[in-house]
Amino acid sequence: MNTNIFRQYDIRGVADRDLNDEIIDLIGRAFASYLKKVARIAEPSLVLGRDIRPSSDRIYRALSKALIASGIPVTDVGILTTPVCYFAVQHLKKTGGIMITGSHNPPEYNGLKLVAGKSSIYGEEIQKIRAIIERKDFVSGKGSEERVEIIPTYQDYLKQSFKFKRKLKVVVDSGNGTAGLVAPKVIREFGHDVIELFSEPDSRFPNHHPDPTVEKNLEDLIKKVKETKADVGIAFDGDADRVGIIDDKGTIIWGDKLLILFSRFILKQKPGAKFVADVKCSYLFFDDVKQHGGQAIMWKTGHSLIKQKLRDENAALAGEMSGHMFFADRYFGYDDGVYAGIRVLEILDQSGKRISELLSDVPKTYATPEIRVDCPDEEKFQIVARVAEFFKSRYRTIDIDGVRIEFGDGWGLVRSSNTQPVLVTRFEATSEKRLHEIKKLIEDKINEFTKQTR
Repeated sequence: MNTNIFRQYDIRGVADRDLNDEIIDLIGRAFASYLKKVARIAEPSLVLGRDIRPSSDRIYRALSKALIASGIPVTDVGILTTPVCYFAVQHLKKTGGIMITGSHNPPEYNGLKLVAGKSSIYGEEIQKIRAIIERKDFVSGKGSEERVEIIPTYQDYLKQSFKFKRKLKVVVDSGNGTAGLVAPKVIREFGHDVIELFSEPDSRFPNHHPDPTVEKNLEDLIKKVKETKADVGIAFDGDADRVGIIDDKGTIIWGDKLLILFSRFILKQKPGAKFVADVKCSYLFFDDVKQHGGQAIMWKTGHSLIKQKLRDENAALAGEMSGHMFFADRYFGYDDGVYAGIRVLEILDQSGKRISELLSDVPKTYATPEIRVDCPDEEKFQIVARVAEFFKSRYRTIDIDGVRIEFGDGWGLVRSSNTQPVLVTRFEATSEKRLHEIKKLIEDKINEFTKQTR
């Protein structure tokens, strides 16, 4: 068994090699044991969902068989988005769930996202499942299997949660992922004019990769929004737990700007509300929340970490640059791209304004996208530590996740990826000239310490 499949946030690998039936059987038995012995759930019951990848059906069969043999009642909710699987856990009152999905990874990959109660299983908890396999500490029993159609229930829930007065023109790019099964239909049923792009689920992702954080993947959506003079464009990743938004002018609204849009409207209803954003987000978000009477908390990057912080702080909303948006305000606190997209439509409907107007007072800054630099796992933490040590004695720094160096007129971030052998950097400044200066200063130090480490 390739132990590298046990990642920070999920279990993931090349389906035919790393997640064959034998390995899935071990994971299923280990998770059953984890629920009973570690999570101490007396009578565990699980929802199992899956995406459209060719390997997902096979993995489902092997997984459900292992869980049933371990005494777990299994509810099969079929092919759906990851958030609908989470919804099923809540709505059907089960003690946990497993979503079989490769998300936005290449077609040959697949993975398992695990939930116990309302919490994602991540970090050390995933390693405990690996340890159970190594100890062969399994349980046995006689479980059961039932099939439930949950997508119509989810759509009804959304329809009851929102009311619209205006008809909006909306372009929806499902990127050939599972969002196509849900998003266009439910948005159309609100009475909006929906223009669909790539709604047909296809695990080969023939049109573009389903990752809305990459500008290239949004080109078709931007073009269609401009061409049709739409009010908004909405894109999703492969399993629809992330969202990408294009405004009426064809401009990408990145995660931190989207958080500004959401937080302003929540603060009108909930003065003083708390918000959580990851360390990659612009200082504009943190300043804006403060200016509007709220509290903004910066936290570590990683959807499971952000979701947990949302709970710990009893915040109304949490989000990441990557497009994960966690609404505890009027929702369950997990990341749901379709729900987040509808919240954008609600803001447009209630304000009577366009996104470009709603964000027109946000100061202009110059920022890089996330920059990923290959760096071996055994070196990356040491390099980040050296960079942090150097800048701490010279500038104000924030070290909750890597090091974020604050310059007054800009900032730079250096952190180790939790999932890959790379260093992640991002830079922002009040002018293009200053952006290049900050970027060069920090990158020169990274290069210097990289050479010394090797």
